[in-house]
Amino acid sequence: MNGVTQATLIGLPTWRSHAVMGLLLLAFAVLFARAVYLQGLHHEFLQQKGESRYGRVIALSATRGNITDRNGEPLAISTPVESVWGSPSDVEITPDRTQRLAYLLGLDRGEIAKRLGDTGHDFVYLRRQLPPEQAAKVVELDIPGIFLQREYRRYYPASETMAHVIGFTDVDDKGQEGLELALNKDLLGAAGSRRVIKDRLGHIVEDVESIRAPRPGKNITLSIDAKLQYLAYRELRNAVANEQAKAGGIVVLDAKTGEVLAMANVPTYNPNNRVGIESNRTRNRVITDLFEPGSTLKPFTVATVLDAGLFKPDTLINTGSGQLTIGSATIHDAHPEGILTVSQVIQKSSNVGAAKMALTLPPQKMWTTFEEVGIGSPPRSGFPGESSGRLRPYGSWRPIEQATMAYGHGISLSLLQLARAYMIFASDGEIRPVTLMKREDPVPGTRVISSATAHEVRAMLELVVKPGGTAPRAQVPGYRVAGKTGTAHKAENGGYSSHKYISSFIGFAPASDPRLIVAVMIDEPSAGRYYGGTVAAPAFANVMAGALRLLNVSPDAPLNNVVLPPPSAAEIPEDS
Repeated sequence: MNGVTQATLIGLPTWRSHAVMGLLLLAFAVLFARAVYLQGLHHEFLQQKGESRYGRVIALSATRGNITDRNGEPLAISTPVESVWGSPSDVEITPDRTQRLAYLLGLDRGEIAKRLGDTGHDFVYLRRQLPPEQAAKVVELDIPGIFLQREYRRYYPASETMAHVIGFTDVDDKGQEGLELALNKDLLGAAGSRRVIKDRLGHIVEDVESIRAPRPGKNITLSIDAKLQYLAYRELRNAVANEQAKAGGIVVLDAKTGEVLAMANVPTYNPNNRVGIESNRTRNRVITDLFEPGSTLKPFTVATVLDAGLFKPDTLINTGSGQLTIGSATIHDAHPEGILTVSQVIQKSSNVGAAKMALTLPPQKMWTTFEEVGIGSPPRSGFPGESSGRLRPYGSWRPIEQATMAYGHGISLSLLQLARAYMIFASDGEIRPVTLMKREDPVPGTRVISSATAHEVRAMLELVVKPGGTAPRAQVPGYRVAGKTGTAHKAENGGYSSHKYISSFIGFAPASDPRLIVAVMIDEPSAGRYYGGTVAAPAFANVMAGALRLLNVSPDAPLNNVVLPPPSAAEIPEDS
């Protein structure tokens, strides 16, 4: 047997052994070349594969910029919160811990299991923006693959008082409404990231490096005065409640700079808790909603005819029996006044008087005044959703339309546009851009009417708040006030409602050197009163009185200058 085996072995050809050896050497050469390639020339691949087993890049949230009022009071700040997330491939969790985790996060146990069972993703959120104390209880569970991520949640100290101006952010800290939306790019900043090492259970054991440091957002200072804002909101809320109105708006402007010092709306909402909030509560009516201004537009008609040299303040106008027929339509006054001066047309708010003056003007001249004070174009305050208003081209005006526009019908604008327009009477005939940002220096104004005309109209507007005018309830102790009432039927279904009104008052003080412009609008008062002098003027007076005191504006009248009608006195009718 041994002989056969030996003979067989001796008979094997030697080339086979050489071939086997060659193949082995070739295999070793290929492996060596591959090793050299991976280790020396393409080592990033192996490094990435290795790091994927123990390394992770974690996002670092940037702090959103703060929003403050003009005096540094915080209006929107970001507070640190924790979000709970998991890595499904690393999670090791028992049914008992799943139940406890679901309880802490306020989630269904099945939902937790579903999210953590999605092994196709390395990152899934379980719950966003938990308070630190609640997040700490999650950490105590010590569940492998469950982590916390630091984020920031927006908090609004002024709550519902400033809701319509500031707006709010979503869960990802991005602006959704108001100035949070308009200034989102500046406020947002830029997120950063860091690389960490985790153990086999998914716990982070070491920070390796900061890949990109987060860049915090820019801090923004508004023109708003938080104290004036609260005052304006409080008085508006009371007026809407007392008059059983549908809604209301108020805006306070600095007459010298165009800065918005306060802007409030009712109804409002709490931006810190928006669960179940109706969408009609979140819009800023002062800027987005349009209405026909009614008699508050008469001073612009008067200013135009005065500036054109067609009338003087003491020019007599025969309003007859309080009716003026143009074509098939008739314009009415609330009560016949007979012969009135131009000043008395404003004081008594005569539609007939305003219409007669308007019809002496070329339509283009009247249109130019309206256009130059901003009617028909957005106020460009920087707030999202600004309305332009409605001002039709003068070439299409019929005589009756020109006549009714003289007292604010057939034209629509926002309350902010109306307040800005009155700047020409409070600043010697010039108008300035409005802004919600604090201005260090006033910007140059654009002249609309002469200084002399502005002072003449201002004197007429002072008559409105004195006995005999339509708004004695707008008087302020210690200060001369100038302003105008407006009462307009609401436009509805292509016509005008017979029982729904927009009541308004806009004015400024001190009349000798105006500092503040305040405009108030009450939508659909239903407590039995609807004239602007009764419904809106008292809120104006309360806000103006408080604001002038807060700003330490020197009085320009005796403290006993106010002569109010008795509470039981009937409403003073005005024509709208």
